[in-house]
Amino acid sequence: MATNRSQRLRKKLCVDEFQELGFELNLDFKEDLADEAIDAFLDAFLKEAMEANGLGYVGGDDFGLVCLQKRGSVSEEQRAAVEAWLKGRSELTEATVSPLLDVWYPEKPINPVA
Repeated sequence: MATNRSQRLRKKLCVDEFQELGFELNLDFKEDLADEAIDAFLDAFLKEAMEANGLGYVGGDDFGLVCLQKRGSVSEEQRAAVEAWLKGRSELTEATVSPLLDVWYPEKPINPVA
């Protein structure tokens, strides 16, 4: 594949200086948690952890991908804020937050900051 791409194409492909970062979540709920409690947790999660930090969530009840609501990358501070919010929740037995990764091409390394 050609590596000499125009700026327009790099932006369209979300590569090089247009790389977008996000992170993955794995959530383990307590065994005896009622469905209503899980629904209430997810509502609070979307409002307090996602929307409050300008983030979007794609996935299911127990696994998903977090990215920015608009074009761009999640910051390390936003990732840490979501992780702290999750760690403070009694509904979960464990919450695993991945390091930042390329949301379009997860197998690619993160570009160094120039």
